[in-house]
Amino acid sequence: MEIRGPLLLPARREEVELETLDGLTLVGELALPVDRDPVATLVTLHPLPTAGGFMDSHIIRKAAARLPALADLAVLRFNTRGTTSPRGTSEGAFDGGRSEAFDVAAAMDLVTDRGLPRPWLVGWSFGTELALKYGRDHAVEGVVLLSPPLHRATDDEVAAWAGDHRHVIALIPELDDYLRPDAAAERFASIPDAVLIPVEGGRHLWVGESQTRRVLTEIVGAVNPAALPLPLEWDGPLG
Repeated sequence: MEIRGPLLLPARREEVELETLDGLTLVGELALPVDRDPVATLVTLHPLPTAGGFMDSHIIRKAAARLPALADLAVLRFNTRGTTSPRGTSEGAFDGGRSEAFDVAAAMDLVTDRGLPRPWLVGWSFGTELALKYGRDHAVEGVVLLSPPLHRATDDEVAAWAGDHRHVIALIPELDDYLRPDAAAERFASIPDAVLIPVEGGRHLWVGESQTRRVLTEIVGAVNPAALPLPLEWDGPLG
């Protein structure tokens, strides 16, 4: 069976609630490999909720559907404050990336409480702003930035990653609506060790199976390269 679209591969999936320091409950899901411990953890941060972003935005949903089985990764996804998905609605209200600092912290608290290994922040669009602004506050191995617009993360917040031992990896779509490769090279120049990956033909929303596979491959290449290449077929049970 070809691995594509909404195909759900096996995982141990658990609905979780995250408690923020300012008293909110956020809803989410933790997906783990079925019969072994994860080798690393993806803490995913979804696109802008006021533009339809949520924990089921397709790249994040597909990461949770596929990567526990294909790459031995734990995948935590959740709705930031005020965001609704089929899983439910997180308490609070969208705050433009300010109070969402508490949301990132709540996710990392769950990682710590569960003893999940080697956490990485994986942000998409608005989620990249949260990763850049607040990721340095937490014990992460690095950040993977999908379509970073750099609207809310300031030049100083970006430059603060310079000399940090954590990895900064950014996938820049060639045809992005907000930040294309040439501009990204300028905006990230303050982080000499940042890895910028221009994606030919890529668009901000990563629509289509070929773009989904490229994004998931780059994530796994950063976090657990031993799992590459990701298989294109699955002949086992489904999730």
